[in-house]
Amino acid sequence: RSEMDWNTKSLMVSDLRLSDAGSYSCEYGSHSVVTISLHVFELTISSNGLFLPNESPQLSIMQKSYNPPPDLRISLFNNHNIIETSAVLERVTHHKYILKLKQLQPTDSGTWRCRIHSDSPFIDQNIDFNLKVLGFQNPALERKYAVVESTVILSWHLNFKEIKWKEGFTGQLLWKQKENATSLILFNFNVTAQGKLNVVINRNQFMNEEPKMGDTSGVLEVKLHKVSFRHAGQYQMQLEYNRRYVQSKTELLMMKVLANPVGPLARGAKMTLTCQVSSPLQPNAHLCWERVNGTQMDFVKSKQHDAQVEVNVSTAGLWKCYLVEDNIRKISLNYTVEEAPVWITHVVIGASIGASVLVLGFTCLCITTGMKWHRRRQRAKRMALARQHLLENKMCQCKQ
Repeated sequence: RSEMDWNTKSLMVSDLRLSDAGSYSCEYGSHSVVTISLHVFELTISSNGLFLPNESPQLSIMQKSYNPPPDLRISLFNNHNIIETSAVLERVTHHKYILKLKQLQPTDSGTWRCRIHSDSPFIDQNIDFNLKVLGFQNPALERKYAVVESTVILSWHLNFKEIKWKEGFTGQLLWKQKENATSLILFNFNVTAQGKLNVVINRNQFMNEEPKMGDTSGVLEVKLHKVSFRHAGQYQMQLEYNRRYVQSKTELLMMKVLANPVGPLARGAKMTLTCQVSSPLQPNAHLCWERVNGTQMDFVKSKQHDAQVEVNVSTAGLWKCYLVEDNIRKISLNYTVEEAPVWITHVVIGASIGASVLVLGFTCLCITTGMKWHRRRQRAKRMALARQHLLENKMCQCKQ
């Protein structure tokens, strides 16, 4: 590991180790020309510098020299060259220092610097080291909104390509309709050390297209076609590396509009429009109906936590339902109430009049029939009484 340059009288030691520390003397004949003391530092990091979010790495700094080791002052600078606070967990007679860093996030990936300083002997040494945090660019819970029958693309930005992660890892996508419901595994996947994606889709009614990942971006996309309320819920992407896990959740909220009755609105008729979302709303959210280019009277707001809002419509026009969260419109859906043509209105009016006449005629017929039936019954009673009376008279004549 050592090589002598006879032209410059220099000694080169490669792959330096702690055991190389000591005093080096250059002698010419029997005379010592110069003596150099070599002070060696060794920095090691836990997990080989490969972490998942919220993990706290430990740095171990060891020193060895010919003279007794000095007391060191150690400073850490992150990948943005900003000083970081660290806790010294252990110090072994100035030979070894163990430091604990903060909980890491994917944005902490990069080259960090350890600065070692001593006044006597004077030491001011920088040691660079790399930290890689495998995770997502969007780790927090994300809410996505969609209307029924549309196409939804769910995406997770994995950062393994940006940080040049050279280890293989696995993952899966899970779905559940409610917070406390049982999760359904939609697919499993693995990414090789070369960055190749392999997917195994489980049999389900959600996935009809294989997930895709960009060649350079590391964005994993899941496409859902003609979504309905059954697609709503929580989608959880989970990565696993060395039996450690990291998760990123996306909540899909659906919206739809129903009309009762369906179809054009006849003159003088009414229609009820119902706007629904797939789950109860948070306290900071509400649904609204408003008529486009309408008045303040053409506005309806849902009650707190209600997952639907209704509006009664008596005139044609364009109505808009929208969801508001923290005074920000998240999604909207239009519904056009069309006015029925004049001939349909006439048909409806004629049908109504005809039905009324029919009902009136049927009533009159029933009354007339009832009266006739009553007269026949009365006549039959009178005839029966008359026959009985004649029969009684005949019997009296025979006795005489």
